[in-house]
Amino acid sequence: MTSQFIPLAERMRPRTLEQFLGQDHLVGPGKLLAEAIAHDQLSSMIFWGPPGSGKTTLARMIASRTKANFVPFSAVTSGIPELKLIIKEAEIRINLQQGPTLLFVDEIHRFNKSQQDAFLPHIEAGTITLIGATTENPSFALNAALLSRAKVYVLQPLHEDSLVKILDRAMADRELGLANFGLTVTEAAFRLIARVASGDARRALNALEQAANYVRMMGKGEIDVAAAEEALAHRALQYDKEGEDHFNMISALHKSLRGSDPDASAYYLMRMLEAGEEPLYIARRLVRFASEDVGNADPHALMVAMSAMQAYTFLGSPEGNLALMQATLYLACAPKSNAVYQTSKNVAAVIHQTMNLPVPLHLRNAPTPLMKTMDYGAGYLYPHDYPGHFVVQEYLPEKLRGRRFYVPSDQGHERRVKERLESWRSEWQIRQDD
Repeated sequence: MTSQFIPLAERMRPRTLEQFLGQDHLVGPGKLLAEAIAHDQLSSMIFWGPPGSGKTTLARMIASRTKANFVPFSAVTSGIPELKLIIKEAEIRINLQQGPTLLFVDEIHRFNKSQQDAFLPHIEAGTITLIGATTENPSFALNAALLSRAKVYVLQPLHEDSLVKILDRAMADRELGLANFGLTVTEAAFRLIARVASGDARRALNALEQAANYVRMMGKGEIDVAAAEEALAHRALQYDKEGEDHFNMISALHKSLRGSDPDASAYYLMRMLEAGEEPLYIARRLVRFASEDVGNADPHALMVAMSAMQAYTFLGSPEGNLALMQATLYLACAPKSNAVYQTSKNVAAVIHQTMNLPVPLHLRNAPTPLMKTMDYGAGYLYPHDYPGHFVVQEYLPEKLRGRRFYVPSDQGHERRVKERLESWRSEWQIRQDD
């Protein structure tokens, strides 16, 4: 296949470590991985990083330098039957003293954890040395047994300056790049493409190639900001709704709300909405937050969150997004208390410890004559018959008498609740002392 039909991102894939930019913490001078590659002393490893950070490129560079038999394998297009065939061939090569096999498994997280077990005996026996590549957090995507046998190397998103260098190299390369087109690129266009690519070299090179094709079709000789924007017009935000991005973003939103930062809260809300997150999932999280982190410090918070969820259900996107933003800003600026959350935890813990304690007789329902003869409901004091609609009596089971689960904070409305409870509990204590 001639190079003109191969995408620019593939043509410009680095061939040497010197061309490999942005991962100096792994392959810089004196680093463990760089030395292992240089001396062909490789052990099983996992490359974890976002798309376009260089996982496959690094594996191919290792392939060009190792004396082992390099076998690429995709967990997307192949399965266990193909893997068994590769293992069998690797065993034959070892028996014939033809050297070890270096197996590169791209998208290794696509294998479920039981399928991943297929690698273990062959790694231990030395039949294969595994290089796995994944965009998913290995702690969640790979099983513990496999992780214990492989070192995880973390590749970072490429810095904007590194992406500009990669784009500049593509423009200057006559053999594989775009130099033969005679185009120029403004620095602002370079910077825009690099910034929007969000650390992804493949995305940056694809955008540059699209911009180059666009200006050539328009009969122009320069890639400017307008051309770059045209090439980037249909770009989607990087976001995995079922992976780590999903959990990181919702965690950031929740913690920004808890930290009373409306600006950060608004930012993470819109990041998720713009990337295609399910709005009702966010709405449910806001409802949870209203009870967990605001609670009775502002009783209106739960109503605002519920109203926002109902408003979104009624309006849909994009109009309903404003209701979610309104609730987000309200929750971020509301006084905070986790007393409701802590009370739930404390009560649940005591219930699991004490199990099925009997309800006090005076609190029991007595709908039949038999129950009344058994003193069900006997001695119950009706609070509305007493001054202040309060009367001292015990409501907890006997073994839990005197226990206090709810401890209101000094925040917002809950301060008034605390004062009221302290008054009632003081009266209760006086009566107990008498």
